[in-house]
Amino acid sequence: MTVPDLRTRIRDALSISGGASSDFDLNKSIRPTGLTQTPAAVLVAIHPVLETVILTKRSARLKHHPGQIAFPGGKQDPTDATLTDAALREAHEEIGLPYGIVDVLGALPTHQTVTGYEMTPIVGMLTADYDPIPEAGEVSEVFEVPLSHLANPENYRIEGRYWCGQRREYYAVPYGPYYIWGATARVLRGLAERLS
Repeated sequence: MTVPDLRTRIRDALSISGGASSDFDLNKSIRPTGLTQTPAAVLVAIHPVLETVILTKRSARLKHHPGQIAFPGGKQDPTDATLTDAALREAHEEIGLPYGIVDVLGALPTHQTVTGYEMTPIVGMLTADYDPIPEAGEVSEVFEVPLSHLANPENYRIEGRYWCGQRREYYAVPYGPYYIWGATARVLRGLAERLS
């Protein structure tokens, strides 16, 4: 697919209306009450030539979600004028993505996490190549997954684990050695639904 065609396909997908998602979509009975929703943003960065999505493997030394697969991103700081600014700043800090090489196409609906974040997935296409520089304290690996794999709803499955004494179900979309699950898989599934 040519870059303009891919850009149009992504923009069209982002224009489809849809509601927010959450870590509780499959677990209505365990929704905690009184969670503070801290604004956060992640960058769903698409490499248009390779037609891949950039993901990270979080450092095993992190207190929260060690070793999990995630988008670059984090909470909105007071210095971030917008959630887009937060996503771009975090991507720069976590994987060395230069500020000027992301063509922001829009955002997916927000996703509420079990850890109390209201996460906005910002979708953008790279306009140039770059060499990832993982921030060693947060990121152990930067890798890319074909968009064709992530855009196919048939590649998603529902799995489960016990959490706080109750079985918690979640979406997963494994790829090779990478186990993509939880909020990251739920956001990607929302994108897949719009692209299919």
